[in-house]
Amino acid sequence: MLKGKVAVVSGAARGLGKSFTHILLENGAQVAMLDVDEAEGQELQVQLNQQFGSERTQFYKADVASELQFTDVFQKIVSKFGHIDIFCNNAGIVDEKNWEKTVSINLSGVVRGTYLALDHMKKQNGGNGGIIINVASLAGLGPLPSAPVYTATKFGVVGFTRALSMASQASGYGVRINALCPSFVRTSLIDSFDQKEKTGNFHNLAAITHSLMDKFPIIEVEQVAKAFLHLVKDECVDGAALLVKSTGAEYVIFPKDMETTPISI
Repeated sequence: MLKGKVAVVSGAARGLGKSFTHILLENGAQVAMLDVDEAEGQELQVQLNQQFGSERTQFYKADVASELQFTDVFQKIVSKFGHIDIFCNNAGIVDEKNWEKTVSINLSGVVRGTYLALDHMKKQNGGNGGIIINVASLAGLGPLPSAPVYTATKFGVVGFTRALSMASQASGYGVRINALCPSFVRTSLIDSFDQKEKTGNFHNLAAITHSLMDKFPIIEVEQVAKAFLHLVKDECVDGAALLVKSTGAEYVIFPKDMETTPISI
């Protein structure tokens, strides 16, 4: 159980973020929900407070691409709940035409959110430690040709998570940092891969994406939420990337860090 724990989830109004919020509440946590969609976020807050009791959730409108908004909302959360124990960087988009926006939300937003969370959570600043989960993707482990910028941001999330986990351990922050890498999930995001306005010059490669979907069948948000909860609860897991597929979840085995094997060329 997570009773007494305070969690923050970005991109919480729908899809994976909504599912993460729900499973955290089911397990006793209080949840601060962040999203740019104020109407949907407010509506969800009302629903969840009716289901789980008042004061269990609080919605905050915030754009993770804005340092000012992100910083301000963290202060509001700490003022209301007193501390943060769990932070989930979940907000993300697919937009190959506006690739700078994709980088700003998918990667810069993760870096920004993680550093803000660490400031409040790490023991050196009087925090209680805790867990940060950065939502990456199957595309952060292998390329998605129809969305190269999306792929780059998710590779970046995995690399950033692994490096910062090591830094946290070496610095004694008391904060575990893990990456969650779902394959194709049944959310509105998946529709972006079929939309020319989102895939731009690579729309002609949609067939490749569909062939990958055949190889990695679409999974439901509830399955990803269970894997998310496992990362939250298992205090032995730090610096991991958990891949979630239709056949189950498995930890990614990376080559030995910073080591190479010489070959003749």
